[in-house]
Amino acid sequence: MAEHKLELGQVLLDAEKKAFELFREAEKRDMLRGGISERELNNMLYDLAYELFGIKKYWHKRIVRAGKNTLFAYRENPPDLMVGTDDILFFDFGPVFEDWEADVGMTFVIGNDPLKLRLKSDVEQAWKLGKAWYQEHPDCTGAELFAFSRDMAQSLGWEFGGTHCGHLIGRFPHERIEGEETVNYLHPDNHIRLDAPGKTGEKRHWIYEMHLVDKTNEIGAFHEALLTL
Repeated sequence: MAEHKLELGQVLLDAEKKAFELFREAEKRDMLRGGISERELNNMLYDLAYELFGIKKYWHKRIVRAGKNTLFAYRENPPDLMVGTDDILFFDFGPVFEDWEADVGMTFVIGNDPLKLRLKSDVEQAWKLGKAWYQEHPDCTGAELFAFSRDMAQSLGWEFGGTHCGHLIGRFPHERIEGEETVNYLHPDNHIRLDAPGKTGEKRHWIYEMHLVDKTNEIGAFHEALLTL
């Protein structure tokens, strides 16, 4: 059983590593620039993922959001925007690598706007602080981690942009979560310990999300990655 758990954790980490490589390679190739639409950039990333890893399967919709669309959480479907020459944008992709899911989100800033750069830095730091808090409280509930994340966002001078701060992850297709009970999310109504086993007794793994927003200036930033590994 220990060997199986190690293998499960390793394949999830490997899948995540490749997903982050996708965004970094896109930045190296100067794909993250103004003058193209969110949809165009989304398609470019899809093609790049196929070129690098042969990936065509995604377990949730691919998200590219720029400008005021960065205020919107996953379930929203705002109109397609053009990426500006002085802009903030984030990605939320869930590629499937050999039947194992990844789910990663990253924020990028085009230009040198100090507020946007601070927001990008803060969302990455907030994610690290949230994971560190979880590691100190591995028996916490989803509601407790959500409350910590919401309060941390406010302490940094931002609002928390989502209705939850993460969800389950695993082999594709894992337990259906979209539109299902809150126990599959890091949700304010999830009062089950995160270290509780799954329906068949297996260890569950979680994705942790930070979405910080500034509604006055109509900008947001997003970061997500594995919490439990």
